[in-house]
Amino acid sequence: MAEAATLQKTAHGAATQHFDVIIVGAGISGIGGAYHLTTQRPGTRYCVLEALDSFGGTWLTHTYPGIRSDSDLYTFGYRFKPWVGPPIATAAEILSYMGEVIEENHLAQHIRYKRRISAARWSSKDRLWTLEVTGPDGVETYTTNFLWMCQGYYRHSVGYTPEWPGMADFDGRIVHPQTWPADLDLRGKKVVVIGSGATAATLVPNIAGDCAHVTLLQRSPTYFVPGRNENELANTLRQLQVDEAWIHEIVRRKVLFDQHEFTRRAIEESDTVKAELLEGVKMFLGEDFDIAKHFTPRYRPWRQRIAFVPDGDLFQGVASGKASVVTDEIERFTKTGLLLKSGETLDADVIITATGFDLSVLGDIAFEIDGQPLDFAKTVTYRGMMFTGVPNLVWVFGYFRASWTLRADLIGDFVCRLLAHMEQKGKKQVEVALRPEDKDMKIGSWIDPEDFNPGYLMRNMHLLPQAGDKPEWRHTQDYWTEKDLFPTIDLDDAAFRYS
Repeated sequence: MAEAATLQKTAHGAATQHFDVIIVGAGISGIGGAYHLTTQRPGTRYCVLEALDSFGGTWLTHTYPGIRSDSDLYTFGYRFKPWVGPPIATAAEILSYMGEVIEENHLAQHIRYKRRISAARWSSKDRLWTLEVTGPDGVETYTTNFLWMCQGYYRHSVGYTPEWPGMADFDGRIVHPQTWPADLDLRGKKVVVIGSGATAATLVPNIAGDCAHVTLLQRSPTYFVPGRNENELANTLRQLQVDEAWIHEIVRRKVLFDQHEFTRRAIEESDTVKAELLEGVKMFLGEDFDIAKHFTPRYRPWRQRIAFVPDGDLFQGVASGKASVVTDEIERFTKTGLLLKSGETLDADVIITATGFDLSVLGDIAFEIDGQPLDFAKTVTYRGMMFTGVPNLVWVFGYFRASWTLRADLIGDFVCRLLAHMEQKGKKQVEVALRPEDKDMKIGSWIDPEDFNPGYLMRNMHLLPQAGDKPEWRHTQDYWTEKDLFPTIDLDDAAFRYS
């Protein structure tokens, strides 16, 4: 069987399981990677190591009310598996879709759950990665020729909550959406949701019907796009009885074209796009609502992620009076709620901190290269997926302005092509290195803050690899270019070093 491991013995006599490729993570990227290996590299001995007890990643760990995508599923879905539901999907719908991919492609045999990697050590002598893994029955050891990191980019175990004065004084409950308690009952409670991003925008309308009242407290506003949760082009094509595979491809291309054009306009015609976005909010809240204060961000559109609000549910909740918005900063927590810097107070029984997450670079695994601890922040990234001085490893880091899975699919093709190229050359090791023509290249941060600057990146930029000012040495965030560029990457370019 393709997934069978080669068993070896360590110096201490313990069994070591060897695979050609190990995929880390069984979320949207890891399941996609498994599909690409299965279909493009049949016969590859590989496994997927997943710390949780099932597949799904984000869509499994996040259980707060209303959890849904903020990208449309025609592009967040895989290119090889048609999406047939509404564009904005619930976690349950996404998990069902991923389950179908696993079943249809017989991927379950390759996935090993409840396996948490604590250390990964590369040996140039053996040209192997050795992984220390905690499994259901204790510590396990794996070796692999190639590591495919698909574990995402944030810490699943706990979300990010700022430290505010007086938090210990609050008599109510403080909850982060990422670790939503199963026993939390909001019926009849006064609730404050702190935050202004997609999570807050999802939570507020989904709990407003149960709460006595819910208040969205934000330090500064975010851009949103309200609209119907359906795709008219897809509906028309279904009326014409077009095959679902064709519908998926046609609608996907149309959405991607529209997104690319919207991004261009957000940069080049930012005032016009800003006015259009605010007009969409005004349609729900009317002329008398203070949109300038509560829904007009300080930055141009697309400098941070723009969330889609299906059917304008957030704004409908505010318009109905079941929810309200306060734009202010927290002075401190009190016994009964919050004191704001304006002097206003907000009473609360429950405070929900929808304040983001902590970035986790490559799964908080302790990496070593030939016995030396690896500091990823001192490496330079090749197209946001490989790193100088780190052999036989590729990381999936998706797009901010487009669906994550678009890049996961592109990288899946790249990895399979790279593995085939190494096989053809008879080489066991590949790493990237700056070329002679790059010696005077300016080196800077992973992402240009003037281009994209959400809080979770700004807080954690020091953890991420560095980037150059040439496209090869940065994560460009430009799917429209990369969809044509990735298939043509010259694997014999001087940036690739084989041995």
